[in-house]
Amino acid sequence: MKKKLLLAALLLAGPFTFAQNAADSKTPLNIIVFGAHPDDCDLGAGGIASIYSSMGHKVKFVSLTNGDAGHQDIGGGELARRRLAETKEVAKRLGISYDVLDNHDGKLMPTIENRLAVIRKIREWNADVVIAPRTNDYHPDHRNTGVVVQDAAYLVIVPNILSSVPPLTKNPVFLYFRDRFQRPNPFRPDIAIDITNILAKKVDGLDAHVSQFYEWLPWTNQDLANVPKDVVERKKWLLNAMEKRSAVNPEIKVSLEKWYGAQKAKDIKYVEVFEICEYGKQPDEAEIKRLFPMLPR
Repeated sequence: MKKKLLLAALLLAGPFTFAQNAADSKTPLNIIVFGAHPDDCDLGAGGIASIYSSMGHKVKFVSLTNGDAGHQDIGGGELARRRLAETKEVAKRLGISYDVLDNHDGKLMPTIENRLAVIRKIREWNADVVIAPRTNDYHPDHRNTGVVVQDAAYLVIVPNILSSVPPLTKNPVFLYFRDRFQRPNPFRPDIAIDITNILAKKVDGLDAHVSQFYEWLPWTNQDLANVPKDVVERKKWLLNAMEKRSAVNPEIKVSLEKWYGAQKAKDIKYVEVFEICEYGKQPDEAEIKRLFPMLPR
């Protein structure tokens, strides 16, 4: 009799469980990306943002400063307004949301106010994944963005911190952008994502930041004279630069082979890569594949 009751219970529970699992697999993921300036998120995660968006998931970029110092000819409110307009165009092109906080470029500090602002953004987005720069970088705004996001990593689940916004019921996975800095420790490419087929889409988003990629950054690199004047040619010029930036090196190749297999990895030319932060949820391989549904199953 007990065996019959147990079998009946399993039969009743089975369909519900399968249906629930199917529903969970279709639930959109919420990805939030933090950068110091209104083009940082795009450089580090514009490719996966486009992929997530095309798959029906939700992506938000957040710039912690308004970018009002990043130009050789204009600045202040005029530049901040221009850069805000550029982010709105990016949002249209990539199918994402884009927020810009009103902190001054070059003056970002890891204050309590900025920490609470980041906690609020993460909670309101109900983030599954949070991406930000590491805390070792040439630019103080980049470093401090990393500090602020790290400081928020645990507190997003603490009810008595920013009690006006409900805490998350689960800790997100926190990731770092790729960077080139070696001290005190080099970037580790834990997760490598193929963006070969959508690099042009990423560049289309970057192309909206005219003030940066065709004016300010070439000026800082003493390369402004080489930027084509024609809008079509300059986008090709930018694509070439992003191909070099997104190329696979031997360390990244190892990560690609882990996630895609050796055969598929050979055909991957361009990538975005991320390091898993020690703070926040520590995902196993199955969780990483759930959070990065563009990876092979």
